[in-house]
Amino acid sequence: MTHVKALVLTGYGLNCDYETDYSLKLAGAQSHRVHINELIGASRTGSGPALGDFHILVFGGGFSWADDHGAGVVMAAKIRRHLGEEIQRFIEEGRLIIGICNGFQCLVNLGLLPGFDQEYDKRRVALTYNDKGNFIDTWVNLRVEPDSPCVFTRGIETIELPVRHGEGKFYALAPDIARLTENRQIVMRYADREGNPARGRWPLNPNGSLEDIAGICDSTGRVFGLMPHPEAFNHWTNHPDWTRLKAVRNPAGKGFDPHQKGDGIRIFENAVRYVTATFS
Repeated sequence: MTHVKALVLTGYGLNCDYETDYSLKLAGAQSHRVHINELIGASRTGSGPALGDFHILVFGGGFSWADDHGAGVVMAAKIRRHLGEEIQRFIEEGRLIIGICNGFQCLVNLGLLPGFDQEYDKRRVALTYNDKGNFIDTWVNLRVEPDSPCVFTRGIETIELPVRHGEGKFYALAPDIARLTENRQIVMRYADREGNPARGRWPLNPNGSLEDIAGICDSTGRVFGLMPHPEAFNHWTNHPDWTRLKAVRNPAGKGFDPHQKGDGIRIFENAVRYVTATFS
Protein backbone atom coordinates (compact mmCIF):
# COMPACT_ATOMS: atom_id res chain seq x y z
CA MET A 1 0.00 0.00 0.00
CA THR A 2 1.26 3.48 -0.89
CA HIS A 3 2.10 5.72 2.05
CA VAL A 4 0.72 9.07 0.94
CA LYS A 5 3.24 11.78 1.76
CA ALA A 6 2.27 15.44 1.89
CA LEU A 7 4.51 18.49 2.16
CA VAL A 8 3.13 21.61 3.83
CA LEU A 9 5.25 24.70 3.24
CA THR A 10 6.08 26.90 6.22
CA GLY A 11 7.93 30.15 6.83
CA TYR A 12 7.86 33.90 6.21
CA GLY A 13 4.35 34.66 7.40
CA LEU A 14 2.56 31.45 6.42
CA ASN A 15 0.43 30.71 9.47
CA CYS A 16 -1.97 27.86 8.67
CA ASP A 17 0.64 25.12 8.46
CA TYR A 18 -0.21 23.38 11.73
CA GLU A 19 -3.93 23.14 10.94
CA THR A 20 -3.19 21.95 7.40
CA ASP A 21 -0.68 19.37 8.60
CA TYR A 22 -3.20 18.13 11.17
CA SER A 23 -5.98 17.94 8.57
CA LEU A 24 -3.84 15.90 6.19
CA LYS A 25 -2.99 13.48 8.96
CA LEU A 26 -6.70 13.12 9.80
CA ALA A 27 -7.26 12.34 6.12
CA GLY A 28 -4.70 9.52 6.23
CA ALA A 29 -1.58 11.17 4.84
CA GLN A 30 1.92 11.25 6.28
CA SER A 31 2.23 15.01 6.43
CA HIS A 32 5.41 17.01 6.99
CA ARG A 33 5.85 20.72 7.64
CA VAL A 34 8.91 21.93 5.72
CA HIS A 35 10.34 25.44 5.72
CA ILE A 36 10.67 26.96 2.26
CA ASN A 37 14.39 27.57 2.77
CA GLU A 38 14.92 23.96 3.81
CA LEU A 39 13.30 22.77 0.59
CA ILE A 40 15.36 25.20 -1.50
CA GLY A 41 18.55 24.19 0.31
CA ALA A 42 17.86 20.51 -0.30
CA SER A 43 17.31 21.25 -3.99
CA ARG A 44 20.79 22.80 -4.17
CA THR A 45 22.73 20.33 -2.04
CA GLY A 46 20.83 17.10 -2.57
CA SER A 47 20.62 16.70 1.20
CA GLY A 48 17.27 17.04 2.96
CA PRO A 49 13.61 16.80 1.95
CA ALA A 50 13.24 16.58 -1.82
CA LEU A 51 10.03 17.62 -3.53
CA GLY A 52 9.97 14.36 -5.49
CA ASP A 53 9.66 12.42 -2.23
CA PHE A 54 6.11 13.70 -1.79
CA HIS A 55 2.77 13.16 -3.50
CA ILE A 56 0.92 16.29 -2.32
CA LEU A 57 2.33 19.81 -2.14
CA VAL A 58 0.43 22.41 -0.10
CA PHE A 59 0.77 26.16 -0.41
CA GLY A 60 -1.09 27.15 2.73
CA GLY A 61 -2.74 30.26 4.08
CA GLY A 62 -1.24 33.25 5.83
CA PHE A 63 0.49 36.45 4.80
CA SER A 64 3.72 35.36 3.12
CA TRP A 65 6.31 38.13 3.21
CA ALA A 66 3.56 40.30 4.77
CA ASP A 67 1.87 40.38 1.34
CA ASP A 68 4.46 42.95 0.31
CA HIS A 69 3.99 43.99 -3.35
CA GLY A 70 0.64 42.15 -3.28
CA ALA A 71 -0.62 38.91 -1.79
CA GLY A 72 1.55 35.93 -2.73
CA VAL A 73 3.77 37.95 -5.08
CA VAL A 74 7.12 37.66 -3.27
CA MET A 75 6.53 34.01 -2.42
CA ALA A 76 5.78 33.25 -6.06
CA ALA A 77 8.97 34.99 -7.19
CA LYS A 78 11.08 33.03 -4.71
CA ILE A 79 9.47 29.71 -5.61
CA ARG A 80 9.78 30.34 -9.35
CA ARG A 81 13.48 31.24 -9.10
CA HIS A 82 14.55 28.34 -6.92
CA LEU A 83 12.01 25.53 -7.46
CA GLY A 84 10.24 26.30 -10.73
CA GLU A 85 11.61 23.35 -12.72
CA GLU A 86 11.07 20.91 -9.85
CA ILE A 87 7.44 21.95 -9.51
CA GLN A 88 6.95 21.49 -13.26
CA ARG A 89 8.26 17.91 -12.95
CA PHE A 90 6.11 17.38 -9.87
CA ILE A 91 3.00 18.17 -11.91
CA GLU A 92 4.14 16.15 -14.95
CA GLU A 93 4.57 13.10 -12.72
CA GLY A 94 0.87 13.21 -11.78
CA ARG A 95 1.26 14.57 -8.26
CA LEU A 96 -1.12 16.99 -6.54
CA ILE A 97 -0.85 20.67 -5.59
CA ILE A 98 -3.34 22.64 -3.53
CA GLY A 99 -3.14 26.35 -2.75
CA ILE A 100 -5.33 27.72 0.03
CA CYS A 101 -5.97 31.47 0.39
CA ASN A 102 -2.46 32.96 0.31
CA GLY A 103 -1.40 29.74 -1.39
CA PHE A 104 -4.03 30.28 -4.09
CA GLN A 105 -2.71 33.80 -4.58
CA CYS A 106 0.78 32.36 -4.97
CA LEU A 107 -0.37 29.77 -7.52
CA VAL A 108 -1.98 32.39 -9.77
CA ASN A 109 1.11 34.60 -9.52
CA LEU A 110 3.28 31.63 -10.47
CA GLY A 111 1.04 30.86 -13.43
CA LEU A 112 0.35 27.32 -12.16
CA LEU A 113 -3.31 28.33 -12.33
CA PRO A 114 -5.26 28.36 -14.53
CA GLY A 115 -2.65 26.31 -16.43
CA PHE A 116 -4.48 26.42 -19.76
CA ASP A 117 -3.23 23.61 -22.03
CA GLN A 118 -0.90 22.64 -19.17
CA GLU A 119 1.17 25.80 -19.57
CA TYR A 120 2.27 26.61 -16.06
CA ASP A 121 4.28 29.77 -16.54
CA LYS A 122 1.72 32.34 -17.69
CA ARG A 123 -0.18 34.60 -15.33
CA ARG A 124 -3.72 34.90 -16.65
CA VAL A 125 -5.92 35.60 -13.63
CA ALA A 126 -5.68 37.62 -10.42
CA LEU A 127 -6.87 37.69 -6.83
CA THR A 128 -7.19 41.31 -5.87
CA TYR A 129 -8.67 43.59 -3.20
CA ASN A 130 -12.13 42.79 -1.87
CA ASP A 131 -14.83 45.07 -3.24
CA LYS A 132 -15.64 46.29 0.28
CA GLY A 133 -12.02 47.39 0.66
CA ASN A 134 -11.41 45.64 3.95
CA PHE A 135 -10.36 42.32 5.42
CA ILE A 136 -13.21 39.84 5.82
CA ASP A 137 -13.43 36.92 8.25
CA THR A 138 -16.63 34.89 7.95
CA TRP A 139 -18.12 31.59 6.82
CA VAL A 140 -19.44 31.06 3.31
CA ASN A 141 -21.57 28.54 1.48
CA LEU A 142 -20.03 27.00 -1.61
CA ARG A 143 -21.45 25.11 -4.57
CA VAL A 144 -19.07 22.63 -6.23
CA GLU A 145 -19.39 22.31 -9.99
CA PRO A 146 -20.36 18.66 -10.63
CA ASP A 147 -18.53 18.32 -13.95
CA SER A 148 -15.22 19.78 -12.75
CA PRO A 149 -12.22 17.46 -13.19
CA CYS A 150 -10.85 18.59 -9.81
CA VAL A 151 -9.47 15.65 -7.84
CA PHE A 152 -9.98 17.36 -4.48
CA THR A 153 -13.74 17.92 -4.70
CA ARG A 154 -15.02 14.59 -5.99
CA GLY A 155 -18.35 13.63 -4.46
CA ILE A 156 -18.88 17.05 -2.86
CA GLU A 157 -21.91 19.07 -3.97
CA THR A 158 -22.01 21.84 -1.38
CA ILE A 159 -19.77 22.73 1.51
CA GLU A 160 -19.50 25.48 4.12
CA LEU A 161 -16.04 26.83 4.92
CA PRO A 162 -14.50 29.92 6.50
CA VAL A 163 -12.81 32.71 4.54
CA ARG A 164 -10.38 35.28 5.91
CA HIS A 165 -8.68 37.57 3.44
CA GLY A 166 -8.29 41.11 2.20
CA GLU A 167 -7.40 40.22 -1.39
CA GLY A 168 -9.77 37.46 -2.46
CA LYS A 169 -11.63 38.89 -5.43
CA PHE A 170 -11.16 36.61 -8.42
CA TYR A 171 -10.63 38.63 -11.57
CA ALA A 172 -9.84 37.71 -15.18
CA LEU A 173 -10.55 39.04 -18.64
CA ALA A 174 -13.81 37.90 -20.24
CA PRO A 175 -12.12 35.51 -22.73
CA ASP A 176 -10.29 33.75 -19.89
CA ILE A 177 -13.47 33.51 -17.79
CA ALA A 178 -15.17 31.95 -20.82
CA ARG A 179 -12.28 29.54 -21.26
CA LEU A 180 -12.36 28.53 -17.60
CA THR A 181 -16.08 27.84 -17.97
CA GLU A 182 -15.70 25.90 -21.21
CA ASN A 183 -12.86 23.80 -19.79
CA ARG A 184 -14.85 23.15 -16.58
CA GLN A 185 -11.97 24.57 -14.54
CA ILE A 186 -14.22 26.59 -12.25
CA VAL A 187 -14.41 24.24 -9.27
CA MET A 188 -16.48 26.08 -6.67
CA ARG A 189 -18.60 29.22 -6.45
CA TYR A 190 -19.99 31.26 -3.59
CA ALA A 191 -23.64 30.37 -2.99
CA ASP A 192 -26.57 30.66 -0.61
CA ARG A 193 -27.56 28.05 1.96
CA GLU A 194 -29.48 26.07 -0.65
CA GLY A 195 -26.53 25.99 -3.05
CA ASN A 196 -27.96 28.57 -5.42
CA PRO A 197 -25.50 31.01 -7.05
CA ALA A 198 -24.68 34.10 -5.02
CA ARG A 199 -24.85 36.19 -8.22
CA GLY A 200 -22.39 38.66 -6.78
CA ARG A 201 -24.56 39.49 -3.77
CA TRP A 202 -22.78 40.49 -0.59
CA PRO A 203 -22.24 38.88 1.89
CA LEU A 204 -22.90 35.58 0.03
CA ASN A 205 -20.06 36.55 -2.30
CA PRO A 206 -17.75 38.12 0.29
CA ASN A 207 -15.22 39.77 -2.02
CA GLY A 208 -16.91 40.53 -5.36
CA SER A 209 -15.32 37.66 -7.28
CA LEU A 210 -16.40 37.56 -10.90
CA GLU A 211 -18.90 34.76 -11.59
CA ASP A 212 -18.84 34.02 -7.84
CA ILE A 213 -15.60 32.08 -8.35
CA ALA A 214 -14.11 30.76 -5.09
CA GLY A 215 -11.75 28.13 -6.55
CA ILE A 216 -10.35 26.89 -9.85
CA CYS A 217 -8.19 24.00 -11.03
CA ASP A 218 -5.86 23.38 -13.95
CA SER A 219 -6.95 21.35 -16.96
CA THR A 220 -5.81 18.08 -15.33
CA GLY A 221 -7.76 18.68 -12.11
CA ARG A 222 -4.62 18.01 -10.07
CA VAL A 223 -3.67 21.62 -9.29
CA PHE A 224 -6.35 23.32 -7.20
CA GLY A 225 -6.59 26.75 -5.66
CA LEU A 226 -9.34 28.10 -3.40
CA MET A 227 -9.81 31.10 -1.15
CA PRO A 228 -11.83 29.33 1.62
CA HIS A 229 -9.95 27.35 4.27
CA PRO A 230 -10.81 23.62 4.41
CA GLU A 231 -8.13 23.01 7.04
CA ALA A 232 -9.99 25.38 9.38
CA PHE A 233 -13.00 23.06 9.42
CA ASN A 234 -11.19 19.95 10.63
CA HIS A 235 -13.54 19.21 13.55
CA TRP A 236 -17.29 19.70 13.83
CA THR A 237 -16.85 22.17 16.70
CA ASN A 238 -14.91 24.55 14.43
CA HIS A 239 -18.25 25.64 13.01
CA PRO A 240 -19.59 28.76 14.76
CA ASP A 241 -23.08 27.21 15.03
CA TRP A 242 -21.92 23.82 16.28
CA THR A 243 -23.98 23.86 19.47
CA ARG A 244 -27.20 24.67 17.60
CA LEU A 245 -26.42 22.14 14.87
CA LYS A 246 -25.77 19.47 17.46
CA ALA A 247 -29.13 20.14 19.09
CA VAL A 248 -30.96 20.12 15.75
CA ARG A 249 -29.33 16.95 14.45
CA ASN A 250 -29.43 15.06 17.71
CA PRO A 251 -32.11 16.41 20.06
CA ALA A 252 -32.02 13.30 22.23
CA GLY A 253 -28.30 13.75 22.90
CA LYS A 254 -27.48 10.15 22.05
CA GLY A 255 -25.26 8.54 19.45
CA PHE A 256 -23.37 11.71 18.59
CA ASP A 257 -19.69 11.18 17.76
CA PRO A 258 -17.61 13.78 19.64
CA HIS A 259 -14.68 13.02 17.32
CA GLN A 260 -16.63 13.79 14.14
CA LYS A 261 -14.45 15.42 11.49
CA GLY A 262 -15.30 18.74 9.94
CA ASP A 263 -16.40 18.84 6.32
CA GLY A 264 -13.11 20.40 5.22
CA ILE A 265 -11.36 17.07 5.73
CA ARG A 266 -13.27 15.65 2.77
CA ILE A 267 -11.10 17.71 0.41
CA PHE A 268 -7.92 16.20 1.83
CA GLU A 269 -9.40 12.70 1.92
CA ASN A 270 -10.09 12.96 -1.81
CA ALA A 271 -6.44 13.80 -2.38
CA VAL A 272 -5.30 10.82 -0.32
CA ARG A 273 -7.65 8.46 -2.17
CA TYR A 274 -6.39 9.73 -5.53
CA VAL A 275 -2.75 9.24 -4.61
CA THR A 276 -3.42 5.78 -3.19
CA ALA A 277 -5.20 4.69 -6.40
CA THR A 278 -2.66 6.32 -8.73
CA PHE A 279 0.66 5.41 -7.15
CA SER A 280 -0.12 1.95 -5.76
